[in-house]
Amino acid sequence: MDPGADVHAGATLGRGTVVWGGAAVREGAKVGSDCIIGRGAYVDAGVALGDRVKVQNLALIYAPAMVEDDVFIGPGVILTNDRYPRSVGPDDRLKRAGDWQAEAVIVRTGASIGARVVVVAGVCVGRYALVGAGAVVTRDVADFALVVGTPARRTGWVGHAGVRLVAQPDQQWTCPQTGRVYRQVDDRTLVELKRD
Repeated sequence: MDPGADVHAGATLGRGTVVWGGAAVREGAKVGSDCIIGRGAYVDAGVALGDRVKVQNLALIYAPAMVEDDVFIGPGVILTNDRYPRSVGPDDRLKRAGDWQAEAVIVRTGASIGARVVVVAGVCVGRYALVGAGAVVTRDVADFALVVGTPARRTGWVGHAGVRLVAQPDQQWTCPQTGRVYRQVDDRTLVELKRD
């Protein structure tokens, strides 16, 4: 761990995890094994990160976010936790922790979130999905979906390698890098076909 990292004594770091200078990992955060927390990143109290997660520089992950194994979170990404943020309540008093309910962002296994993406509270990013740089994600992202833009919209599919899949006949898609074959069930569902 970098001597400039701010890791609270009540945080849990798995074996082989590296936290770079200027990063903060708050109390109650659980970070899995073999993770990398980049310079200036923030992992809020109570956040859970799986194994082999890469959190790039200046990413902000607010509680109660849950990030599964093998996820990539690009530089400057923000996982928010409040759909209706206000500094004060209707009574004009400063809001405190008990005055609002935090909503989790969930990022499923193998997903990648590009640089400067904002994911709105309560959204789930599906397994192996790819969110393009600069997107604002306001609704759930399907497994294997490629989404871009503001608000983010699906523009294609990606496989386990993160490469855009190539359309084939009969609603099938192939990965040009791995040769894996997938089948599109409907507009929101892609499944991998078993290999021989």
